[in-house]
Parts: sequence; structure tokens; C-alpha cells
Amino acid sequence: MANTPRYKHLYEILRKHIIDGVYKKGDLLPSENELCRVHRITRPTVRHALDSLVRDGFIKKQQGKGSIVSTLPQGIGILSLKGTTTAIGLSNLKTKILAGPEIRAWDQSFMFPLSDIEKESGYVYMERLRILDGKPIFFDINYLPNINLPRFTARSFEDRSLFDILRKHYSIRVVGGEQRLKAIKADEQIGRYLNVRKGSPILHLERKIATNRVDYYFYSSVFCNTDISAIYGTF
Repeated sequence: MANTPRYKHLYEILRKHIIDGVYKKGDLLPSENELCRVHRITRPTVRHALDSLVRDGFIKKQQGKGSIVSTLPQGIGILSLKGTTTAIGLSNLKTKILAGPEIRAWDQSFMFPLSDIEKESGYVYMERLRILDGKPIFFDINYLPNINLPRFTARSFEDRSLFDILRKHYSIRVVGGEQRLKAIKADEQIGRYLNVRKGSPILHLERKIATNRVDYYFYSSVFCNTDISAIYGTF
């Protein structure tokens, strides 16, 4: 964390405390003065961290009271800007890597239009199976343009959050996106991954995810078993 900006270091600490339940909905975070003293940082640095928590939906600021913890998303947070791992929690959610990460060239036909620089750079391909309480809930295929992602394919993604890795190691934060949803019938492979019969109805999402990095998007194709749990979130 030596090269991490001080506000971001505090943001990660407070974010983890909220996710882990140290601070629950309605709780007050320590005051700005207390955070300054404990972490030996300036008030503008503390405010930057708190503003980031507000922006990401973890807290609300109320004049005269301070920083109040908000409600974390419930259900399957596949639609949430906070990501599925944050919505469900690391203790319940497991991630199994089925393929990749590996560098590939783009196919001629892709689900979203690509820029020239995306086409010229190739992409990182990765397949994951997400498992909740021992049951597969969705299978996703991820496509990340291979633009300024040093040593990305050397990282471990097993039981880890893709959003967290992008945020912590590459300063890439999800800010929104677009997606298409449709009901389809599971083919043999998808049925095997999600433990449903071939032909069973499942939900398919095609997503183009916007980030804080100018003109950097990544993409995913997600197949959801909604028999186990509804999906939820804001996007």
C-alpha cells in the first residue's frame, strides 16, 4: 500500500469495515477529527475518502450528525455498481475460474461495437462460475480490453472480486454501463455449469461496463440461474 494515495487507503479500510459489519446500517462512522487523529492524515484527505464512500453508496452525510452507513444491496448483486462480492459477501460467495485469464484477439463479430484501439489491443478472456452457499448461481464470460493492464493475467482470481482487483491495482472503478437482458434456454454446457436441465429457462445478460478511465470499457456475458435467488441492484 506504499504507493496508494492516503485517501484511498482510508477509503479501503472504511469500506472493508462496512462490508464486514463492523459498522451496520444507520451507524455513524468516526468523526472527521477522529479519523484525522487515528490515521494521522489531514482533513481534506479524510473528506476525499468519505466523499468516495458517498459516491459508491456506502454512506450518506447528514449535516449535524456526520457520516451514516447506508443499506448494502441485498440479493444477487449482479446489477450493482458495488459488484456481486460486496452485495453477497465473501463468506457466502465462491468464484471458480473455468478458463483464463488469457490474451486473445477479438472475434469479427462481437456483442457490442468496438473502437479501433480496442480491436488493435486484443482482450483478456476469462470464464467464471459464481457459487452461493454451494449452489451455482451464474456463469460469466469476461472481456477486458488489454490496454494498460500490466501483469493482469498473472493475478489470481479464484474467490476474488474482479471489481476489487480493478479498483485496487489499476485504479479502474465501475461508474455505470449498459446491458441487454433476455430469457433463453440453457444449452448443454450452460446447463452443466448451472446444474439445470438442458432447455431450462435462464436469464442472459450482455453488459458493456463503463469505468472512470476515459474511454475504457469492459464487457461480460452472464448466464443466471434465477431459480435459486433473484438478482438485484442499481446500474
